[in-house]
Amino acid sequence: MSFELSNWYEEVVKADTIISYKGILSKDDISDLLNQIEIKLELNNVNPKLVRKIYNVAVEILQNIYHHGESPGGGDGDFAAFILKEYEENSFGIISGNYANKTKIRLLKDRLEQINYLESAELRILYKIILNNQQFSEKGGGGLGMIDIAKKTGNKLIYNFYNLDSNHFFYTFSVAIS
Repeated sequence: MSFELSNWYEEVVKADTIISYKGILSKDDISDLLNQIEIKLELNNVNPKLVRKIYNVAVEILQNIYHHGESPGGGDGDFAAFILKEYEENSFGIISGNYANKTKIRLLKDRLEQINYLESAELRILYKIILNNQQFSEKGGGGLGMIDIAKKTGNKLIYNFYNLDSNHFFYTFSVAIS
């Protein structure tokens, strides 16, 4: 059975969705989504400290999509998805998805597995090592965003890669925030 983006998106946004977005992601879209997050969470009387945590994690995820998302058509960010859900009171989740080139999957998967394996203190050390060694990709990232998400949430990063064609995957990422 092949992976269908529209089916995945419709399944994910079914219940408890606060904000959902799919399409080409621009800088203006990022600003709009972040404003919506703040407004909707404040209207729902979510603890301001938790609102800041969700907001900061959303910034990292949206920047990752914007800077690293690829398209099977050759352009950047042809399709991206971002969903903020409330699982229960004071427990939220962010789910995202975007295209990824097959050549980058192994490195991304290795980094995510490394982050999930490490304890909190070890994540702080890894973060400092990457900063001090200035190990950055051609698009400016060294995996700091993912490490930061793991540090801020204290939760494991959940991910999947769905094969689309011989050169591209659809990469989904989610994290719980409480």
